[in-house]
Amino acid sequence: MTFFPNNKQTLLSNRLNKQQEIKIPVSAILIHPSILLLLILMDETVKPLRIPPQMSVYADKHNIFHLEQSMLSSLVIDQPEDPISYLISLLRRSSMDIPRVLLFGPTAVGKHTVAKKLSAELRAVHVSIHSLLEGQSELSVQARQYTLKEQELPAELLVRLVQQRLNEIDCFNRGWVLEGIPQTRLQALSLQQAGVIPEHVVVLEAPDDVLLERSQGKLVDPLTGDVYHRTFIWPVDDTVAQRLEEGRSPSETQRLAELQRYRCEATGLSSAYQHVLKIINADQPHADIYQQVLAFVRTRRRSITPRILLLGPPGSGKSHQARLLSEKYKMVDVCCGQLLRSVAADGSALGDEIQSYLDDGRPVPDSLVLQVLEERLSRMDCSCRGWILHGFPRDLQQAKSQQESQQPNRVFFLELTDDVCLERITLRATDPVSGERFHAMTRPAPSSEVQNRLKTRPEDSTDTVTHKLSQYRIHTAALQSVYPDAYHIDADQDPHSVFEALESRLTVY
Repeated sequence: MTFFPNNKQTLLSNRLNKQQEIKIPVSAILIHPSILLLLILMDETVKPLRIPPQMSVYADKHNIFHLEQSMLSSLVIDQPEDPISYLISLLRRSSMDIPRVLLFGPTAVGKHTVAKKLSAELRAVHVSIHSLLEGQSELSVQARQYTLKEQELPAELLVRLVQQRLNEIDCFNRGWVLEGIPQTRLQALSLQQAGVIPEHVVVLEAPDDVLLERSQGKLVDPLTGDVYHRTFIWPVDDTVAQRLEEGRSPSETQRLAELQRYRCEATGLSSAYQHVLKIINADQPHADIYQQVLAFVRTRRRSITPRILLLGPPGSGKSHQARLLSEKYKMVDVCCGQLLRSVAADGSALGDEIQSYLDDGRPVPDSLVLQVLEERLSRMDCSCRGWILHGFPRDLQQAKSQQESQQPNRVFFLELTDDVCLERITLRATDPVSGERFHAMTRPAPSSEVQNRLKTRPEDSTDTVTHKLSQYRIHTAALQSVYPDAYHIDADQDPHSVFEALESRLTVY
């Protein structure tokens, strides 16, 4: 799953920019699907604009955003003469998630074996230079003339060949696995401009000495064309083993030249697909390589508006991580405590009611908290950009009530022991002169003068924090029962490592 703009939008922008020789912002080409729906469903009579909270939940459940984005992207890429008929044909396909995979790497790394097995398992069309040259089209005939003369195919001809093959009905309906293409950055950019935009790009890598050794023991099944090796891949079936023939191998000089050429192009190739690319170590058993490729290709990137819930004991770093996520991904940081104080200060009748509880040090009733949260989370910024909520819910009833109005689609528990929580909170103090916050262990005061004037907040006292921790532990199991698919993150590490752990799980689907 992904909550953020994907590489396809950037590639589309690049394609149209080149064709029209003007700069077109991505937002002008593809409006995010969530915004399209919001423009339709929002209540324009309410200020600030509010979005029905059930809309995002329904759209996520049925992959509406992904469906709209896939159709709109395909429409802009292919530019059919009859858009309506084209969209109908897209909807009639068995799945919107047809595979579009590029698989490349140096010679002898095992691309052909992996691509053939992958296309069979995904029921996709396996496309390679060899299969393109075997075609009977005029372009294939032209391409064969170059190979007969041992000349490199011009990038323009290769792109037209690939584009022609991928536009055929079997590739349209079943998807494709493109093996060994492109071979240069120029070819990669040309394919992108032509609308050949993969969902997944796999790069197989291995040390040069391993590749040279593999290229010397190549064996081919004359009936199927499958490639084996005396050391690395041997057929299970003895009948197949008996009919294997020596594969044509280039000279050592040719192998070294091919390898050197690939190494020169590898960085540029990878950078052309950096947002959808995975590099896999091919110096391991073939079965392990294949399983890693398959697992990556089966991941799906969804355009989903993030609704993130951060839970954890006091001192676990919820506020800090929410701020980091908000700064990087422009989601709305919603701290329940700060939100209540903000409403209490706005002079409204609801604010006055909440203020009375805050003045007396009493907990604000759930009904009022939920009313404030629902109003805030249904505003336009939260509905379009998504939100990160922390400080709520604190118990089972609050969690169940929230599920009825604003369901999160990612829940994280930041795990930390009580001892570490106490150390983080009770040893911190604030300089009343500068407003800076210091910590006795991690950020001590710069001088004895500053140290002597530091003040500790009453809520940071050992007794208060111990009580809060006790309350959190009492309700933890119940909260976890409401969110069985939540991710548990070790918060006893530096903030950057915690952030990376959170971030890596935002794109898992």
